[in-house]
Amino acid sequence: MSAVSDPPPAARRPSTESLRDRLPAFPWDKLEPYKKTAAAHPDGIVDLSVGTPVDPVPELIQKALTDAADSPGYPTVWGTPALRDAITGWVERRLGARDVTHRHVLPVVGSKELVAWLPTQLGLGPGDRVAFPRLAYPTYEVGARLARAEYEAYDDPTELDPAGLRLLWLNSPSNPTGKVLSKADLTRIVAWAREHGVLVVSDECYLELGWEADPVSVLHPDVNGGSYDGLVAVHSLSKRSNLAGYRAAFLAGDPAVLGPLLEIRKHGGMMTSAPTQAAVVAALGDDEHVRVQRERYAARRTALREALLGHGFRVEHSEASLYLWATRDESCWDTVAHLAERGILVAPGDFYGPAGGNFVRVAFTATDDRVRAAVRRLGA
Repeated sequence: MSAVSDPPPAARRPSTESLRDRLPAFPWDKLEPYKKTAAAHPDGIVDLSVGTPVDPVPELIQKALTDAADSPGYPTVWGTPALRDAITGWVERRLGARDVTHRHVLPVVGSKELVAWLPTQLGLGPGDRVAFPRLAYPTYEVGARLARAEYEAYDDPTELDPAGLRLLWLNSPSNPTGKVLSKADLTRIVAWAREHGVLVVSDECYLELGWEADPVSVLHPDVNGGSYDGLVAVHSLSKRSNLAGYRAAFLAGDPAVLGPLLEIRKHGGMMTSAPTQAAVVAALGDDEHVRVQRERYAARRTALREALLGHGFRVEHSEASLYLWATRDESCWDTVAHLAERGILVAPGDFYGPAGGNFVRVAFTATDDRVRAAVRRLGA
């Protein structure tokens, strides 16, 4: 009997090609030529393309982090009792939720990680459907693709066919538009989803940043009738507390959803670091630093909005979040090029769906100095 020869080394190597092929091209790579143009400006680039915090982490949070630096043991996925107390207390105090227990909350390793892997962790796959807003954070689609689930965008979720719809993403305040869903709209959507047995996951990461509207959570009893059945809210400390580098976020809502997620995440080792957990406790227990940061953003928003309007832009929605959704009624890439020539980099609207093809997203997370530079260039 002849021996069977081993396959060549390349054939034995595991391949991620099939996983990679499920994903769209990473959109931000397309901005690189425009970033180079903007960076060539004599006074340097003003990067308003990504909503990344630039202001210091508040001192009380830094202190909590460093005080917990001697953490040689493994943290738990569910977090310390102090962390769960901090989350439940904040959810009740800030969102108006009632009767929130530890079973209603789950810390996660940053909200993007959660969005990308939630469909997979929920056991979704071929034949299941995921829906998200027509203009939306691209990672909602990425999460569906990773799970091999079907996906679709909506204008009004109650007009969707509920057959096979397993996960309905809401996003209020919206990224990229800053649009806020009213309490009446949220109540209507929640009632429809419950009628059809659809899980609602509400991305509320910008809820602390309402300017011309007061965003409401799906956890508010006026929206959910005092029940968390079929509802999960996603919250992040990246924007409110300048903690994007800490990867600190959490879920709150239906224990029947969060309990199984906790068990799955235990197996996956998805643990928030112990120092980060301590920092989150400090951050959620202090409202003053949020007020101070809101004032910074409010001033930057006002300055950039007036400058954009003066430059011939129209701003739509933008009543909340960290962005201005602006248009000159032309291709978003023409607008990106126009602003790059002035040393200003913004995000093209089509990153968030074809409906954004004539818009750009302008972040006001730059420093005061860079915002002043943008205002001068727009006024020239």
